[in-house]
Order: sequence, then structure tokens, then C-alpha cells
Amino acid sequence: MKKLMTAHEVGLCYRLRKQILKSSREIWALKSLSFDLFEGEKLGIIGRNGTGKSTLMKLLAGIFSPSRGRITWHRAVHVGLLSLGVGFEGSLTGRENAVLNGMLLGKSRKTMLKRVDAIKEYSELGDFFEYPVNTYSSGMLTRLGFAVAMESDPDVLLLDEILGVGDASFQAKSEKTLREKFKGEKTVVLISHDGGQILHVATRVIWIEGGVVHMSGDPEEVIAKYNEAVK
Repeated sequence: MKKLMTAHEVGLCYRLRKQILKSSREIWALKSLSFDLFEGEKLGIIGRNGTGKSTLMKLLAGIFSPSRGRITWHRAVHVGLLSLGVGFEGSLTGRENAVLNGMLLGKSRKTMLKRVDAIKEYSELGDFFEYPVNTYSSGMLTRLGFAVAMESDPDVLLLDEILGVGDASFQAKSEKTLREKFKGEKTVVLISHDGGQILHVATRVIWIEGGVVHMSGDPEEVIAKYNEAVK
């Protein structure tokens, strides 16, 4: 497989300002993370809650920039991040957000206007599709985000703890769609703290601990070691 992306000693620091002391505190969500992503790979990223997995996804999506190190894409790609609560403007309707998010993923407005009815149908939001998304439940946001991601068809699909969310019928439909993505040539990155979820779909797994890559390799081997550590 061809190398698609390289992360080299990537770190991201959150600086929390203390107004009274007029000083700041640094929190490193990621310290020195290095790994490659290959074309067509199904990469699982596992780690305890609070280890920087979602931060990494935002870095890969270009939402954040590294505080140090670099992320290099070896060819131009459109990256789609599917994460609860990320990427929607609350005052805009589901329809308006669908078009906007598709454009952010590199599609033209003309293309998204053609696909917006398909997004509405897949999301099963009905009349709520024309309502502002700040009126949506988390499950409705998931439906919209998933439908947009699938219909805009990004080159690289990033899934942030998204499997198993929503009601039973939508779970079944979304999992069927994802299985098709995982079987195809699409490059997919899935993060979770649940090893069992990743084991069935990933071709390689990276375990993040303490802001660095703790282990990388065969899914069964990495997840077995991870499960031992978190008992």
C-alpha cells in the first residue's frame, strides 16, 4: 500500500489562562505522536478516555494545527470527520448544514444541492431536516452527520466513537453502510476505547497512551495487550 499520510512527532498543547494569577497552564493532549497512514487502510486507534484520540482526529481533519511536529499528506485528499457535535452551525437548518459540510469536504455547492435530498432521505429526519440543528437531539445530529459523510464520500473517513450510536433501526442501516466502506478501497480511521468494536473492522491498530504511540500492529495482539492494561 502507498503511504498516504505521515505524522511526525506531533504534539498539541492546550493553554489554560488563569486570569487572577495572570499566568497560563499548559496541558499536552498529545506529546510526540508518530505514525503512517496508508491508502485503503482501515486503521483503528484505541486508548483510554482522555488520551487525546479525539484531538488527533481533529488534527487529521485540519480543524486543529499541531503545536509541534507535523502532519504531511502525500497527495491532496478530502477528509471527512464524523464526530458527535462537530461541524454543525446551530442556527442553520439540517439542509443548510448538509450543503455547507459537503462544501467543507471539497464538494461544490452545485453537487451538494443535487445530493441534499438523498441526505434527507438517508437521515430519516423528516420535517426536522428544515429545522435549525440546535433543536436536534444527539441521535438526530448523528443521523445528519452520518448521512452527509456517506453522501459526500470523502477520500478519508474519520470516525470518532460513532459506531453503535442512534436507535436500533438506524444503527443497523449505518453499520451496513460502514461495512461496505470497510470492505472497499476507502481509507478509514476509527477511534474508540472499546477494543471489541475495533477488532472486527481494523486491519491495523494503534494504541495511544500518555500522548504517544504505545503500541502498533496486528489488531488482535494490540487489543489483547490494551485489554490487559485497562483491567
